[in-house]
Amino acid sequence: MKICIVGGVAGGAGVAARLRRHDENHTIIMFEKGEHISYANCGLPYYIGDVITDEEELYLQTPEGFHDRFNVDVRVFNEIVSVDTQNKQLHIRNVLNGQQTIESYDVLVLSPGAKPMVFPLPGIDLPHIFTLRNVRDTLNIKNFIKKNRVKKAVVIGGGYIGLEMAENLHKLNIATTIVEAASHVVNTLDDDMASILHNQIREHGVGLYLNSKAVAFNEHHVVLHTGEQIAADMVLLSIGVSPETAFLAESGIALGPRKEILTDAQGKTNIENVYALGDAAAVRHIVSNASMIIPLASPANKQARIVADAIAGKTSFYKGSQGTAIAQVFDKVVAVTGENERSLQMQNRPYLTSVSVNYHHASYYPGAERLIIKCYFTPDEGKLLGAQIIGSQGVDKRIDTLAIAIRYSMKVTDLQDFELAYAPPFGSAKDPVNMAGYVAENVLTGKTRQILPMQLMHSQSVKLDVRDDDEVEEGTMANSIHIPLPQLRARMSELSKDQTYIIYCAVGLRGYLAEQILRQHGYDVYNAAGGYYFYHEYLSSYTNK
Repeated sequence: MKICIVGGVAGGAGVAARLRRHDENHTIIMFEKGEHISYANCGLPYYIGDVITDEEELYLQTPEGFHDRFNVDVRVFNEIVSVDTQNKQLHIRNVLNGQQTIESYDVLVLSPGAKPMVFPLPGIDLPHIFTLRNVRDTLNIKNFIKKNRVKKAVVIGGGYIGLEMAENLHKLNIATTIVEAASHVVNTLDDDMASILHNQIREHGVGLYLNSKAVAFNEHHVVLHTGEQIAADMVLLSIGVSPETAFLAESGIALGPRKEILTDAQGKTNIENVYALGDAAAVRHIVSNASMIIPLASPANKQARIVADAIAGKTSFYKGSQGTAIAQVFDKVVAVTGENERSLQMQNRPYLTSVSVNYHHASYYPGAERLIIKCYFTPDEGKLLGAQIIGSQGVDKRIDTLAIAIRYSMKVTDLQDFELAYAPPFGSAKDPVNMAGYVAENVLTGKTRQILPMQLMHSQSVKLDVRDDDEVEEGTMANSIHIPLPQLRARMSELSKDQTYIIYCAVGLRGYLAEQILRQHGYDVYNAAGGYYFYHEYLSSYTNK
């Protein structure tokens, strides 16, 4: 069997390697438009920022090494111009000399990836404007910085790559500014959670323009839609990606609304013996059941195994993706899995939200750092739909735990039963995941009524501060009265049962205790989700926009 694979890296190279493990007799040819077939694309920003110092560390496998190990005919600098599915032929152009050739196939695997989006704005072709996709882009950026002694840079787009690039440029002592068209960075985050990142970015001296669009570029500036100009010796475009599938236009292979390749659970397209995977292929979201593009490395690696198995006649199926992702943003780590508030609202899907703030390990053990966990779940049975976490330590293992819970359709009450590893340096007897489950159950059953920072900002209700006296000096919410929690029972008569109160403490626990006391005495009360900490983070971000 002759199998042709379009594209390398996680998807194509993964398929080729597993196919060879299945059968020594296949003829396997892999075409790659660039010069590298397998590289650490997620590590590229860190090489630019000198976190990774050895270029060789970026290369996971060379064409020669891949051939020697897997007996795959690797053809770099070969671009697929078109696909003739009727005659099972690929039309190929050598990007070095322009020579055109034709290659036949028995089975075709498409893993062309996605390319950075670039809009046709004035000045977009200037030599100091870059995108980041592969090693060649990385080397070009790194060489440009060194040769031109770049002092000021602008990153267009506040997604994961944009934030990672901004941080790494900052590490090179380059004055960096992020320009984001939306109201917050990282579009899979909620606005209130993203506010913590906004403050983190600004605290490290990186400029942040939200609700701002670049409309033109000149030799020394980025021009915004407001007319303001930001000085820039270099610009990085990081406004998203689009499937690189233009070469399939006349192939008869079914494409979706964003030109993504439509496939089934085995990676099969609508054309027999043609498969697709990776950033150019649509996948099923396991929570919404919608078909979408989720351009992440982990799903592509898993799909590679499924596609190779399908070609080999094995019954493997890709069960879908949930968009689990994580990123470092200076001193904070942000992670998401499953649905978010915006996606749930777009689906008109009923949901409840809970917020919990806990330390990543025992609070008495040195170095304890706060974790804020936001969960979304169904209002009927509490099925977990999505989660977001921000903290400095321990974010990764908590998001992975919640991702597993979502994967297997668990309820928030199931989180309470997880028996997770505990010792003071690593966690708490009640892990933050357990605590997220307890808080979510309280919301689900109506035992607590949480109110989020955005709602707080617009609420006219009286705020009841139950923190200690010394904590009040750190700041208060508008329209607040102060009764420390230990005094609440004795001073309850100072409150009116005709008034609605929003209770807050530092992070929510004492607010919850006060809520229970007052509710059981007939008062109408809410608890501020995440306490003054979460509110202050949101307020600071909002007032600095």
